[in-house]
Amino acid sequence: PQKAPSTTLREQKETGPISNNIAYRAVIRISAELGEWPIVLKLLKDMRIQGIPPNTVTYNAAIRPCEKGGQWQRALQLLKDMQENGVPADTLTYN
Repeated sequence: PQKAPSTTLREQKETGPISNNIAYRAVIRISAELGEWPIVLKLLKDMRIQGIPPNTVTYNAAIRPCEKGGQWQRALQLLKDMQENGVPADTLTYN
């Protein structure tokens, strides 16, 4: 069974900061599957603060819960961020 994002984040705080794109993507994916778009956006912000650039897969995982949660403006902003940061979009980005 998947853990709730808040549980995963709480455990991560106890063990230290998330340190790479793969780890962030895993937590973002879990949060996205649970529709927790605010947590997803916070994780993207944290990635940037730590100097870890989000990639296409990470952005796709972040766009999905925003769109499903009726946060289309945020989804469009993420798409704009991708373009501004030179992150290529793929078929999943636009679905």
